[in-house]
Amino acid sequence: MTPIVQLYLIRVVLGIVAGAVTAAVAFFVGGAAGLYDYSTLLNSITVALLIYFITYYIFRGVYKTKIPTVSKILSTGIGMYFFTWIAFFVLIYTAIRVML
Repeated sequence: MTPIVQLYLIRVVLGIVAGAVTAAVAFFVGGAAGLYDYSTLLNSITVALLIYFITYYIFRGVYKTKIPTVSKILSTGIGMYFFTWIAFFVLIYTAIRVML
């Protein structure tokens, strides 16, 4: 498996993890207090972006010698990260709201 494919698949898995984390943050920080407005969504987007950029700096150190350009490390899997993040965010947030 090439380093680009590895990075892509890791980003997909991180999108799932970020969706679960941000759904929990959205519910327990904003949803439990009865605040269902745009700030809950913006907080979730901010956490997802933080997770992406923190892992970018980690991957930049790991894949620096394996992937020739640093911009390729930043852009590989960005679309799938956010698509899986939003899908799992909605799914898990809805499940938490229904169960609790």
